[in-house]
Amino acid sequence: MTHKVFIDGAAGTTGIEIADRLAGRSEFEILRLDEHQRKDLAARREALNAADIAILCLPDDAAREAVDLIDPAGGTRVIDASSAHRTSEGWCYGFPELIGRERVADARRVSNPGCYPTGFLALVAPLVKAGLLPADWPFTVNAVSGFSGGGKPLIERFRSEGAPAFRAYGYDLAHKHLPEMQAHAGLDHPVIFAPSVVPAYRGMLVEVPLHLGAMVATPHADDLRAALADFYADARLVKVHGSAPVGELLLETDAEATDGLELFVFANEGGWNARLVARLDNLGKGASGAAVQNLNLMCGLPETAGLRLASA
Repeated sequence: MTHKVFIDGAAGTTGIEIADRLAGRSEFEILRLDEHQRKDLAARREALNAADIAILCLPDDAAREAVDLIDPAGGTRVIDASSAHRTSEGWCYGFPELIGRERVADARRVSNPGCYPTGFLALVAPLVKAGLLPADWPFTVNAVSGFSGGGKPLIERFRSEGAPAFRAYGYDLAHKHLPEMQAHAGLDHPVIFAPSVVPAYRGMLVEVPLHLGAMVATPHADDLRAALADFYADARLVKVHGSAPVGELLLETDAEATDGLELFVFANEGGWNARLVARLDNLGKGASGAAVQNLNLMCGLPETAGLRLASA
């Protein structure tokens, strides 16, 4: 069976990488618009409603508009890579390892997780659910990303003469990823999020520092690592590293694309201070790779078909 797929926003970074992962796959027929049709409302409406699955690689407002163009009585299912619907009623949060592959497979509306939340939730959500970390803890997140996550304007800025060596932002403490971090980890309070960008095209480190000794239950770092390893035991795209010490974690300037997600638990000698770290490709498991993973599940295909598994 061939599935008709329309990528709305195919000219953007996420759309290009999704198309690259689908290239040569006979299970899909990619519906395309000519350059002059990409912003033509009637042409988009026709393509959206002709597709079995529409993948939205658009800014939030444009993604909402695209959903409104789809006939609710029709057969088009949606994967939205924007942040427009990540906490919306009636939408399935597209993180199969956390919410269950069956829920994604059966969903009509799937909202891709954000890149930073993918790392944070992968680390924290299972541990809160298991009762090892308290839901009312004041979590903080320190993260660094490659510049491709900012889209074409940021890519151009970092590739221009006089590009910054480091960009920290989000100082209004109102980043758009905060609602999904809180909601999908089941937290009582919003997290304090400190994002930044470095001159690497792709790649991301997301870190959650924890003073375990200050928690009422005083969990040990080894317990957190073991719980994560158990939770992701059958996850093809997630690797939980063991207790072997690692001196440093690197983001390469020109790293290859990967759709894996690596998780680390570092701790002091007593195990009462810990640093939970996720390493991923912001364009892979953080965006395009996740969309293709969800697409595979929704079409009843092998979950990792077409994905880059080198890091997991």
